[in-house]
Amino acid sequence: MAGFFGWILIHYIYNIYNEKGIKMDIKYVDVCCGLAWGDEGKGKIVSQLARDGGYNFVCRWAGGDNAGHTIKIKNKVYATHLIPSGVFFGVTSIIGPGCVVNKESFQKELTYLKHLGFDTSLVKVSPKAHLVLNHHISEDLEKQHKTQGSTARGIAPAYRDKYARAGHRVEEDSFFDKYLWDEKLRGKVLCEGAQGVWLDIDHGNYPYVTSSSTLPYGACSLGFPPQKIRKIFGAAKIYDTRSGSDPLFPETLIEDPELKQIIEKGREFGTTTGRVRKVNWLNLDKLIEAIILTGTGILIISKVDILEDLDKFKLTYESKLIEFSSLDDMIMFINYHVRNQCKYVKKLLYSDNPEEVPSLL
Repeated sequence: MAGFFGWILIHYIYNIYNEKGIKMDIKYVDVCCGLAWGDEGKGKIVSQLARDGGYNFVCRWAGGDNAGHTIKIKNKVYATHLIPSGVFFGVTSIIGPGCVVNKESFQKELTYLKHLGFDTSLVKVSPKAHLVLNHHISEDLEKQHKTQGSTARGIAPAYRDKYARAGHRVEEDSFFDKYLWDEKLRGKVLCEGAQGVWLDIDHGNYPYVTSSSTLPYGACSLGFPPQKIRKIFGAAKIYDTRSGSDPLFPETLIEDPELKQIIEKGREFGTTTGRVRKVNWLNLDKLIEAIILTGTGILIISKVDILEDLDKFKLTYESKLIEFSSLDDMIMFINYHVRNQCKYVKKLLYSDNPEEVPSLL
């Protein structure tokens, strides 16, 4: 009998610790990924989740400072390129083992955050993350940047050296000692994606892709089993955008008068590079494919206010350009086809606000 009550007591204590995130155990993992070519508003979604979701960790699983998140908090705009968004809300922010890290960029970003009054002791880097070195950047400038429109941050050469087993890890540079992560997660974890599905090294329009996995299962490289994933938040925009070279986004798009209006109204300029993003009407077939591929359960489509302000509502479906008389009609069309073809989607949300997504949690 004493053994039974002892077991009850242990179970009770376990639950208390687990709820408070004290015990070294993961309760669940939520993942936010991009469903297009990057720049889908993931920063807004992740910052709202980090602020309100009670997470113990916000983690980045892939990429380097070639990505960028723009975050708006109380009418102030912040931008990060490598450090996860949790740092803005007092949450431990992890740069995972699947990332590549440029020491100078990392240091610059820490200085930027410190200057703004944020607690940079919350920032941790996996000792297994690989370093982007100067010769990687030089090579990128000479090759990938010229032929594929890369960001010239040395990302592809750094990943090549990693997989050739010729790279150098963060743990080899003493500068990172005070920021090294102990590689343990607990409680509630949020993983923020970089780039989007159609920039994925395997599923994108190769070779016009990034050098890592952008799909949500890549988050498991942080060191947890896929069974821990609770929710997958998929981010898209009401129109498509693309930075860098890609035959699917020809340069002629920039000259289209209506698409040019979207660029200007939507301020479609890269967070990391500042270059103009090419804009096209939403490709609903690609969006549906991305939703299915990622297992997205909560779909967030942002910037609906841009089309509403311009009073232009178009998308491509089954290779046909379709025009609608109102935003409501366009949304109704999207909802119908997404719900009919994407069995995992439980919630569709539309955002016209750079800070908030209604009913996100």
